[in-house]
Amino acid sequence: MSILTTAEELKSLIDSGAPVRVLDVRWRLGGPAGHPLYLEGHIPTAVYVDLDTELARHGEPAEGRHPVPEIADLQAAARSWGINDGDTVVVYDDLKNLSSARAWWLLTNAGIADVKLLDGSLRAWTGAGYELESGESNVTPGNVTLEYGSLPTLTIDEAAAFPEVGVLLDARAPERFRGDVEPIDPRAGHIPGAFNAPATANVDANGHFLPADELRAQFVAAGVRPDAPVGVYCGSGVTAAADAVALTLAGFKPALFPGSWSAWSNTPDRPVATGA
Repeated sequence: MSILTTAEELKSLIDSGAPVRVLDVRWRLGGPAGHPLYLEGHIPTAVYVDLDTELARHGEPAEGRHPVPEIADLQAAARSWGINDGDTVVVYDDLKNLSSARAWWLLTNAGIADVKLLDGSLRAWTGAGYELESGESNVTPGNVTLEYGSLPTLTIDEAAAFPEVGVLLDARAPERFRGDVEPIDPRAGHIPGAFNAPATANVDANGHFLPADELRAQFVAAGVRPDAPVGVYCGSGVTAAADAVALTLAGFKPALFPGSWSAWSNTPDRPVATGA
């Protein structure tokens, strides 16, 4: 089952009346807020999803900046978005899928079988000449039942040991990976043994994911090996999901460390590596 869909395919799904729920996951670190942008204009029938409060929960610093929500809370949120068991879910943002990938990963891990990303994000929809609608969408609450465990995840201890058995990727920008700068978290650098694979490199200038063979070659060049498991993390578990999408498209089965660098750097006894 493809995890990407085109604007044309999504338009056909919506027009057909098929059981599809569209989620607008506009979010950027440091803003602007996504909900006002959603109200100004969004894909028809789309429901706004708040990444900070619905796709994450508040926790202790050692849990990271975006801990995975409790399954009961995610299920309640998903029902409020109108998702029913068996629905196709399509997620999008205006950030080349760097934020909507979080929704793809969480909902897929929670057992929804058919979650897709709009390839090219919102720009693909408007670029195809399709209209937006404003205001809130009217939603009938759904009945979806969720349970985590459909995708592999890593605890902080498993992430620490992962380079001994597989390849651990860091999805952040190179300068943060090297430790040259750290604008958010308390320590600069990366998990010892990790390799850098910036999530921004997975898409072209228009926000479309690169072809699967190009993604695979790119990940192999970053250190991924076909004979070893692959794990991924980022700053707080958001852009790591975008790397997880790209790795999946490339034919790998990535495990994700949700706490990521924000959890690691807030745990004082964890060692830090710097440099390339």
